[in-house]
Amino acid sequence: MNISKRDLINIAQRVVEKEAAAVARLKGYIDEQFLDVLDLIFESKGRLIVTGIGKSAIIANKIVATFNSTGTPSIFMHAADAIHGDLGIIQKDDIVLCLSKSGNTSEIKVLVPLIKKMGNKIIALVSNCDSFLARQADFIIRATVDSEACPNNLAPTSSTTTQLVMGDALAVCLLKMRGFSQQDFAKIHPGGSLGKKLYTRVKDLIDRGVRPNVNEEENIQNTIINISSNRLGSTVVVDKEGNLLGIITDGDVRRMLEKGFSLKSLKAKDIMSVNPKTIEADELAVNAFNMMEKNKITSIIVLERGKYIGLVHIHDIIREGLV
Repeated sequence: MNISKRDLINIAQRVVEKEAAAVARLKGYIDEQFLDVLDLIFESKGRLIVTGIGKSAIIANKIVATFNSTGTPSIFMHAADAIHGDLGIIQKDDIVLCLSKSGNTSEIKVLVPLIKKMGNKIIALVSNCDSFLARQADFIIRATVDSEACPNNLAPTSSTTTQLVMGDALAVCLLKMRGFSQQDFAKIHPGGSLGKKLYTRVKDLIDRGVRPNVNEEENIQNTIINISSNRLGSTVVVDKEGNLLGIITDGDVRRMLEKGFSLKSLKAKDIMSVNPKTIEADELAVNAFNMMEKNKITSIIVLERGKYIGLVHIHDIIREGLV
């Protein structure tokens, strides 16, 4: 079948528009029952068991991952496997969140009465609010879609997108209710670049043995030698008591030479940049990177209780894999 590039672009754009419209309608479904569900999960002494069939099961898996990573203990249970032994996953205080577009699939019709017999609360995340699942559930989270983005109105597209968004809405609200902090997030995300961003501090990156500095009265020749002797491309200017006065970068030296100043008469204090950017050693390294990006600089002065202890270069952060 021949189809033009323009037609393909139009099809793709219609899919995006249709799914975006379906998601936008979800705002109207955030109601008192949604709040009741939040309270139920927040107050629960058990876990949240998330189940579904087909594409809804795939979305359920992702929702479980989001809940677990934001402080709400969750387990995925496939609706088909549940009626063949996996019902043993459900414990006394657990709550079951069941995802289904139609709410009338055969597996759901078998599963729901079994869960109710066990005495566990059931939350239905469903499109069809007149379905078997909706009628049997203790709580309903509505994720109604008029039609799928699929041109045949068959392949789960808009419906699975809305399920995913409602799951995220629950997870984020519960995160706020629990006061789940950046530090809490770091504890359960120690691996990869995400984990590094959340626990790597500036002090973990600096080499305390490399602490370039010159006195404010130092001549320019020795200042240039000091800059060249380290890999940081700059040196810090201090007074006789070691107090921070400014910074000189290799860029400052180039600009001085371009202006034709005499090297014999100038001192470090004459070409330094005053009020340099600083960061405390205990700050997150990614915050240092953001400061450098914002101010278009390549290194930043590191302080520990107000005292200069070293420089961190943007390359140190990039090499660590934080950005």
